[in-house]
Amino acid sequence: MPIHKVKLKRKREIADGTMAFHFEKPGGFAYKAGQSADCTLINPAETDAEGNTRALSLASAPYEDDLMLATRMRDTAFKHVLKTMDPGTEVILDAPHGSFTLHNNAGIPAVFLTGGIGVTPVRSIVLQAVHDNVPHRILVFYSNRRPEDAAFLDDLMESHGSNPNYTFVGTMTQMEKSSREWHGETGFISKAMLLKYIDDLTLPIYYIDGPPAMVNAMRKILSAAEVDDDNIRTEEFSGY
Repeated sequence: MPIHKVKLKRKREIADGTMAFHFEKPGGFAYKAGQSADCTLINPAETDAEGNTRALSLASAPYEDDLMLATRMRDTAFKHVLKTMDPGTEVILDAPHGSFTLHNNAGIPAVFLTGGIGVTPVRSIVLQAVHDNVPHRILVFYSNRRPEDAAFLDDLMESHGSNPNYTFVGTMTQMEKSSREWHGETGFISKAMLLKYIDDLTLPIYYIDGPPAMVNAMRKILSAAEVDDDNIRTEEFSGY
């Protein structure tokens, strides 16, 4: 894969404890929505046993001007350096990688089951699909504890209004700890919740990404609903 040095343009908090980092896009850089990059810090001021490289999804859609990475901020040297990085600082991107991308057959619905920072490739895929006006039926189920924790919630909700083939279902599991209003679903994603929006659970191709425990729980639900394993694609986000 091509190796690129890219400059940080800006950074911003996108949810409690979650930040997005916008980098310049190199000329000719091409990737598919949903793919990822290995991001390496250059001569960082601090390091630790976890190292100076992280595999991060490209949260930006390919049509957007910037390359955007987003991550939960943990107490690691990599995250400390990233958080305090000044605009203009360069990092190395080895990209693109991965096949967590929208399938080609528009006759088969795509259902995304995601939670937490697992939403990063989903944002890329949904925004690109809406931009391209693809004919696929796309449903996104996005679980978080509270709206305050939900990265890119507005992006995914706003896209809902611009493409009749796209349905967004947000759900919150700890609204009693939130100070915001929420008029969407509550509780964990369940078979009953899926059936409210999908007539036949065996028809779509499912894309599951998020913490390992969530990925396993969603797999169990789909297996119990007799969804073919060939129609389930997963990506685990651990340690972020």
